[in-house]
Amino acid sequence: MSAGALRRLQKVCVEATEALSAIGVGVSVMTADGVHGMAAASDPVTERIEELQFTLGEGPCVDALVTSRPVLIPDINEEVLRRWPVYGPAVHKKGIRAVFAFPLQVGAVRLGVLDVFRIHAGQLSRKQIGQAFQFAEHAVTTLLDGQDQSRDDRELDDAIESRAALYQAQGMVMVQLGVSLTEAMVRLRAHAYAEDRPLSAVAADVVARRLRFDSPQPGDSHDDRIR
Repeated sequence: MSAGALRRLQKVCVEATEALSAIGVGVSVMTADGVHGMAAASDPVTERIEELQFTLGEGPCVDALVTSRPVLIPDINEEVLRRWPVYGPAVHKKGIRAVFAFPLQVGAVRLGVLDVFRIHAGQLSRKQIGQAFQFAEHAVTTLLDGQDQSRDDRELDDAIESRAALYQAQGMVMVQLGVSLTEAMVRLRAHAYAEDRPLSAVAADVVARRLRFDSPQPGDSHDDRIR
């Protein structure tokens, strides 16, 4: 995605936030290899909240992406907390009381999800739901426009770059601990959640060898490893 397309996507998020009486709006994308991650958000706080779903591996955005259907949560109540036992309490702690996820797709091709976050419980009005779908369409158009540009004119999307680093970090943790790839990802996510850091930042530290998950190596300090 080009820098210009990314700015337009951020503008969609900002305009949607205002129109939908939200605290923030984020857009996450799916890459060609099926990996998804945060692409743009209306503000830095929303960016962290959007990233949280992928750090924890659950949430309305993840479900909307898998099912290709909107996931409308007007009240993060006890039922929702049971549905997403890790994501629910985490996002509730950050003051979010309602989340609405709208899939971005063209036919059967899934591109990503547009997420709307509100700090008060309550349904979106019929008009607002219609507006949300319109903003989702704008996001789809922006994503497709970004894909249509020539490779020489494009900059690598930060989200895709972070996914590549995550794959590398996952493999490194697998080797360090002698566990499966699935378990390695669980360890990465657990550490990101415990430290309240983006999963992409933790992965970058592992790749740069600033963070280890195995027993200490020569030159490592106590803070450089996770037992």
